[in-house]
Amino acid sequence: MSQRDYYEVLGISKEASSTEIKKAYRKAAVEHHPDKNPDDPQAEERFKEVGEAYEILSNEEKRAAYDRFGHSAFSGGGQRSHDPFDLFREVFGSGGGSSGGGGIFEELFGGGGGGRRRGGGANNRGADLRYDLELSLEEAASGTDKQLELEKAVTCKKCTGSGSSSGSGSTTCNTCGGHGQVISSRGFFQVQQTCPDCRGGGKIIENPCPDCRGEGRLEELSRITLKIPAGIAHGSRIRSTGNGESGWRGGSSGDLYVVVHIKEHDVFEREDNDLFCEVPIPFIVATLGGELEIPTLTGKASIKIPAGTQNSTVFRLRDRGIQFLNSSRKGDLMVQVQVEIPTKLNKQQRESLQSFADSIGVKNSPLHESFFKKAKRFFS
Repeated sequence: MSQRDYYEVLGISKEASSTEIKKAYRKAAVEHHPDKNPDDPQAEERFKEVGEAYEILSNEEKRAAYDRFGHSAFSGGGQRSHDPFDLFREVFGSGGGSSGGGGIFEELFGGGGGGRRRGGGANNRGADLRYDLELSLEEAASGTDKQLELEKAVTCKKCTGSGSSSGSGSTTCNTCGGHGQVISSRGFFQVQQTCPDCRGGGKIIENPCPDCRGEGRLEELSRITLKIPAGIAHGSRIRSTGNGESGWRGGSSGDLYVVVHIKEHDVFEREDNDLFCEVPIPFIVATLGGELEIPTLTGKASIKIPAGTQNSTVFRLRDRGIQFLNSSRKGDLMVQVQVEIPTKLNKQQRESLQSFADSIGVKNSPLHESFFKKAKRFFS
């Protein structure tokens, strides 16, 4: 039995009401349920600990005894405890109306909640897998098909996933009596666990398949073609149903979750569905105006630069950004111009430029004039 403070386990104060206790249990039980944490071997122990805490604190008499004597009030082990999974079903309700649905379990676990204990305790479903996929900005913008390669458990071809040699059968597991679960007593509580011999299947293969050794699956390099939709964003997750690991002894396959990472682009920055880029323009073009050729994701384009364009002016090219996901609409391309200032001038060029500056005066420098009007009081 857990020796952690039960109030600490549920994250509540010692003055918590029965409603607060139940609310805290619901939150903690869902968070630590083994079906929610298939890759965490400690999840089931935390789940049982939460069940212990709730069973004591939700009962007024047991809570009073615990408040007075602590864990020692129950160290005799004379009382029978709920199975933490049965307790979970009692608190949440099993659902399963006339339609045969899973009720609250379907909402919490996507149809698989508590599934490891249904049908004799077997849970042969294959594990879900994660794959991190790197895309270029162009691929993310236009969509593409990518071929993924990954090592995973696939159905054994020799036994077609049954785990047994041709013609051989199976016998009921002697350890669990075919239930797939074994129960052991731990002081005040009884703990129900997956049978270590049949691994929850309830059956023992008499003549295991020599290729997969009774597993019904083998590790192999698999190739999967995945369609990437146009407009996908960095960090998006694509679910490829049934492309996770194959199930144990004919169980259903898990799913493959592909997490998308978009590489940084040399020219463009993406913000939602808009693109941003900086383009240098010559000093003369900014002054006199002209045409400026700019890059886009689909080729070249040109914009008209008005005479007297200032540094950092932004031009918008509509519908030249990223396509919205599952839509034909596109974002815009925002082009910020950076005026290039000559850095190497000979004597004649310097004299000509100085003569030009003297000729235009301050009135032909609108930003300069506006600034000094605002800042006049600082110079008086």
